[in-house]
Formats: sequence, structure tokens, C-alpha cells
Amino acid sequence: MGAAAWWRRALGQRFNPAGVAAVAAVAASKPRLALPHVSVQDIRCLDWAELRRAGFRGVVFDKDNTLTAPYAPALWPPLAAAFDQCRATFPPGALAIYSNSAGLTEYDPDGVDARAIEAVIEGVHVIRHDIKKPGGLATEIESYFGCSASNLVLVGDRYFTDVVYGNKNGFLTVLTEPLNITDESYIVKRVRKLEAYIISYWYKKGHKPIEHPLLPDARRIVKFDSYDDSVSTRI
Repeated sequence: MGAAAWWRRALGQRFNPAGVAAVAAVAASKPRLALPHVSVQDIRCLDWAELRRAGFRGVVFDKDNTLTAPYAPALWPPLAAAFDQCRATFPPGALAIYSNSAGLTEYDPDGVDARAIEAVIEGVHVIRHDIKKPGGLATEIESYFGCSASNLVLVGDRYFTDVVYGNKNGFLTVLTEPLNITDESYIVKRVRKLEAYIISYWYKKGHKPIEHPLLPDARRIVKFDSYDDSVSTRI
């Protein structure tokens, strides 16, 4: 990727008009759309076998700060064993990435970044799409998987992009903590803090996540991490 393209993508991700509109719309009428079914530190805390037993047919991951460092193609090394378990649990072709960077027409029009990820993360397909989360429907995802979004899990690290997009389209939503915020801009760090403040306020007001038909008790899919005793879960 050239320097100009990198800066366009970085600046574009810092200001996401659809994300700003989502905050306003959700705050005005549907706070529950921003509340994940499950919150965990990272994917090591998830019980993939339990998700499969519950009837879920595949997993859709955000990329940056969920599976990889921002803009990096390779899996974050500490997540390798958990991702291997996920891949072994679901059938071939059942893992995908849906990102506001790789695979998005605006920043990856030729699919170069998408193909690079597919080459280094075995068993994952990067969904090509035109609209940034939280905007848009799940059309491309449902077409790839051949099932309704309600049969899929969406994992991401942002309340007002990943979680709102997932909930409004019927996914089971899992929020993870960002893997690495060291290189994030001051603006993005402040936005994360604002998001956390808003979500905390809504929880205190009594708002609860939307119940998912396949998993009324989402706590079933959370385990204590077997790789690192310091990993904790939040539900």
C-alpha cells in the first residue's frame, strides 16, 4: 500500500460519518443496539464448541484490534491457539473477516489487502463490501455463508461500529477489548473513552442487550482462558 493510500485509510477510519450517525440514532431511540451479548478480553475467552452446539454456523470477525494489530495482515500471536480451536470447531469456509479496512471498496478497491490476509491467516475469507460498519445490511455476509445473519457470530472491538452493525442485522455480538492501542491516535483513544462512558451510563439506566433466539443465556459461551490466568471475562 502506498503512503497516500495509507493516510487516506487512516484518516477515513478516524472519522466515520456512519458511525457518528449511528451514535446519534442509537442514543435517541435504541440504546440496546450498542450493547453486546457478551463482552470478553479477547477470543481466547470464547467456547467455540458451545457456540457450535447452540446452532451457530460460522464466525465473522472484525480485523484491526480484534484479530490483528491495526493494518497488519497477520494474526496477533497470542491468539493463534484460540483461532486454531475456532477453525477446528467450525466447518471449512465458516470463518470470515468483515472489516472497515481490508475488503472495503473505499480503501481496498482491488482486494490486495484482503488477499494478503487470506494468504497468511489460514481458513479465513475476507468479505468484500462497499459500506462501512455500522452502515449497510448483511447481504454480502449472508450470501457468502448461505444462511441468515442470525445463525452467525460477529466479533469486534467497537461498540458503535461492530456491535451496532451486528445487533441491527441479527448476529450474536461479542465485544473484545482492543489488542493494541499504543499506535492509535489521540482522537481514537478519546472516542473509545466516550463510547465506554456512554455504554456504562446505559447499563446503569437499566438497558440490557437484545436477547438472541439461539442463545438466551450468552454466558454459556464464555470460559476462563486456558492460556493466560490473567485473562478475565466481562458479561
